[in-house]
Amino acid sequence: MTLLTPFAALALGLSLAMAAAWWAAERSGNHGWVDTVWSYATGAAGVVAALMPLGGDPWAPRQLLVAVLVALWSARLGTHILGRTLRGHDDLRYADLRRQWGAAASKRLFLFLQVQALAGLALAVAVAAAAHNPLPFWRAGDGLGAALFLAAVAGAAIADRQLARFRSDPENHGRVCAAGLWGMTRHPNYFFEWLGWMAYPAIALSLSYLPGFAAFLAPALMYVLLVHASGIPPTEAHMLRSRGEAFRAYQHRVNAFWPGWPRRSPSR
Repeated sequence: MTLLTPFAALALGLSLAMAAAWWAAERSGNHGWVDTVWSYATGAAGVVAALMPLGGDPWAPRQLLVAVLVALWSARLGTHILGRTLRGHDDLRYADLRRQWGAAASKRLFLFLQVQALAGLALAVAVAAAAHNPLPFWRAGDGLGAALFLAAVAGAAIADRQLARFRSDPENHGRVCAAGLWGMTRHPNYFFEWLGWMAYPAIALSLSYLPGFAAFLAPALMYVLLVHASGIPPTEAHMLRSRGEAFRAYQHRVNAFWPGWPRRSPSR
C-alpha cells in the first residue's frame, strides 16, 4: 500500500463529511453544522493519519501522543460549536455569504465546503508528519508540542469564559467585549486555535527528518484561513454592521490577531 491510498481514502471521507454538512445546513437553515462537522471530521482524519501504519510496526508512543492531541482538539472545538448549534445559534459568517451569493448560494456553499475538506486533508498530512517522526520518543520537541497544545486549550477556554461572562450581563447588550484577553487581541479564540496547530511542527521538526517540515502546513494554512479567509474578514464585517463605530474604535485600539497591549484611542 502506497502513501497515496490512505490519503485518498481520507480525502474521500472528508469530502463526504462536508457534503453531509452542506445537507444539514441546507435542511435546517443553521450553518453551525458546517464547522461542527468539519471539526469532528478533520479530527477523525487526523487521528487516522497519526495512527496509520507506514512500515508494519506497532503504534509508536509519538503516534499515540499526536493522536490524543488532535482528538482532544476535535472533541473540544466540535462539542463547543455543536452545543451552540443545538441552541439554535446560526453561524452568521455563512449566513452573510449566502446573502452575498444570492440565487447561486446553495451551489457555491457546496463548493466552498469541498474546499474546506481539502483544508482538512492538508491538516491531516501535517499531523501525520509529526506522528511518524522516527527519532527516539520524548525529545524536547515532544514536550514543547504538548506544552503549546495545552496552552492553546487553556487560552481558548479562558477567552470563551470571558466572552460568555460579558454576554451574560444585560448591560453589555450591543457593546463590544474588551475584557481580559479580548483587550489584547480582537480574536483570542482564533489566535489560540492557530497556536494549538504549532504543536505539530514542534513535534516533527528535525534536520534529519525532512518530511517533518510538512507539519508547518498546519499553522500556515490555519493562519491564512483565520486571518485572511473564513475567520477574521467575515466576522469583522458582521461586527461592523452590528456594532458600528464602537467596533471601529475597538479595531483602532486592539490588534486583530497577535496579542499585544491596547493602543490609546485617538484624541478628538
